[in-house]
Amino acid sequence: MKTWAEESFFYHIYPLGLTNAPKHNDFHSTPVPRLDQLHGWLDHIQWLDADAIYLGPVFESTAHGYDTVDYFHVDRRLGMDETLAAFADEVHRRGMRLVLDGIFNHVGRNFWAFHDLRQKGEASSYKDWFHNLRFGETSPYGDPFNYEGWDGYYDLVKLNLRNPAVVEHLLQAVTSWIVRFHIDGLRLDAADVVDMDFLRTLSAHCRALRPNFWLMGEVVHGDYNLWANPQTLDSVTNYQCSRALWNSHNDHNYFEIAYGLKRQSGEIGIYKDLILYNFLDNHDVDRVASAIKEPCHLYPTHILLFTMPGIPSIYYGSEWGVTGAREHQSDATLRPALNINQISQDPPQPDLAPAIQRLAALRRGSAALKHGNYREVLVQNEQFAFLRQADGEEILVCVNSTDQPVEIQCQLDGRWEDLLNPGDIFQAQDGTLHLTLPACWGRVLRRA
Repeated sequence: MKTWAEESFFYHIYPLGLTNAPKHNDFHSTPVPRLDQLHGWLDHIQWLDADAIYLGPVFESTAHGYDTVDYFHVDRRLGMDETLAAFADEVHRRGMRLVLDGIFNHVGRNFWAFHDLRQKGEASSYKDWFHNLRFGETSPYGDPFNYEGWDGYYDLVKLNLRNPAVVEHLLQAVTSWIVRFHIDGLRLDAADVVDMDFLRTLSAHCRALRPNFWLMGEVVHGDYNLWANPQTLDSVTNYQCSRALWNSHNDHNYFEIAYGLKRQSGEIGIYKDLILYNFLDNHDVDRVASAIKEPCHLYPTHILLFTMPGIPSIYYGSEWGVTGAREHQSDATLRPALNINQISQDPPQPDLAPAIQRLAALRRGSAALKHGNYREVLVQNEQFAFLRQADGEEILVCVNSTDQPVEIQCQLDGRWEDLLNPGDIFQAQDGTLHLTLPACWGRVLRRA
């Protein structure tokens, strides 16, 4: 079944970073409506032709947002519940969709139920709320018990999602988000380690409230079919192709992304029936402008992002070539404060955002690029071409990562019009289509 997200282009914002919120919550300061800054970004987001916003963690937390303290109220560093409601209303008034982060695998050590456990020990009514809790041991923080943290991080306490009381608490929170903020979906943090029964329960609960509610999971490793299916989630993060897009340009080796796309979406692709969430960077990985060694490669990389099967997403600031690489034990450089007026006036890559706008508009007007099947046409170290077909439309995508124009030949017939470079038309001769690909750019051709 098609979802609204399949038609969409996402703009991803990490609000605690963008708004320059304090790094740590003191839990007593008067709320500051920093989320109001996001209103100033909406014209730009719509100019890019994005029509869905994925808003990173917004609920009360200790530090980075993924250490939740209260699922029912907005983080005071970002404002009040009314601040988020006003932003959500404006997003929807503009005809856009809003997706929030759902962090259900773990909570922060200041989460109210864990606080009760730390105070009362075995007498706490919430001792069964946490996964693999063990009295008689000592935690790395000196608690008279031990517990499981996410990926070894003990400031992220894993919830016991087999406890009906925990599940009910989380479902009540989600219901409140849908009712109060009219959200259109959730991105589930650390979905690859969330209990599958909980995912099924959450899916049924959300669809009962809103039949077109969209659920996307953060999955770094594993078989995407385990998480994206009719019983659980609609989509997952396509980390496999994200890395392949970087590597194919850095290593001058389009065979890597070609292999990934054929494996996923080809005629016998293992994910050909899934609509994956595609991205070049996000709040957890190096900015694409830092990950890609040669700046000119940002352009063919984005052509691929907007023409390959799946849903494209841009991380705030990356449309201007903002850089940022992970530092040891810190993601702060990936999540900078940005002033929309300053960065848009003097961006590191001034031609990139207009290119993304063109690609987004092109995808929006093409059924083949949004829904079409996938067939590889040509793969060379620095040139790559594939076909997308749907609803009687046929699109040929070609990219060139060299700094010189290159001639290629595709075994295709017919007349082809270039949508990316208007006015360029090519006619095949004797079953061969001869094309000149511009340097560090490409062509997106529709069969006439």
